[in-house]
Amino acid sequence: MECRGLWKSYGAFPALRNINLELRRGRIIGLLGPNGSGKTTLIKLANGLLTPSAGEIRINDIAVGVETRKIVSYLPDCVCLPDWMRISELVTFYKDFYEDFSEDKANEMLANLHLDKNQRFKTLSKGNKEKVQLILVMSRKAQLYLLDEPMGGVDPATRDYILNTIISNYSPDAAVVISTHLISDVENVLDEVVFINQGDIVLHDSVDNIRGEKGKSVDALFREVFRC
Repeated sequence: MECRGLWKSYGAFPALRNINLELRRGRIIGLLGPNGSGKTTLIKLANGLLTPSAGEIRINDIAVGVETRKIVSYLPDCVCLPDWMRISELVTFYKDFYEDFSEDKANEMLANLHLDKNQRFKTLSKGNKEKVQLILVMSRKAQLYLLDEPMGGVDPATRDYILNTIISNYSPDAAVVISTHLISDVENVLDEVVFINQGDIVLHDSVDNIRGEKGKSVDALFREVFRC
């Protein structure tokens, strides 16, 4: 994913300001920042749900559009699947919609989390709804995964499974972007981090460099940079 002079404004308010950023394949990237920093706006731009006010964003050197949606797998920060469907119907829906979707992989993860495929989505708890959404997203063989708060509503024990799911179900030829506030939970799986604040990129570095050169964990550095 590459951003060149990317701006996004809502009326007179600039949510993103002159973003220049390149994310490479084979990396798990943490997109980190306080509330209202522009994380979700950047993810929505990369998924084609918003259009830039200026500049451009490209996926695999293709302008964001119909073609990039074929290679981008997106997990929104809210539950958005049809409530009336059964889990099995949601699996079929994704299989019909995305050529790169693996039904076998989805069924395996559903079984591992003891989710009944015959249950209607509306009867699930908030945490289980989020698990189903993540399973569907990670069952695609995409080139870019955009995960907006993938662990916000699940218990700590399930977070470990989710992180293992992310690690084991993406190709080395793909990139994974995780936007989250649970930095200490995800830090060990991250290759690099992007700190964003008030629409500006304030840091883009590898986790190894942060630990080696700054002598801090990503969580500690985040608390220092964004101290209230």
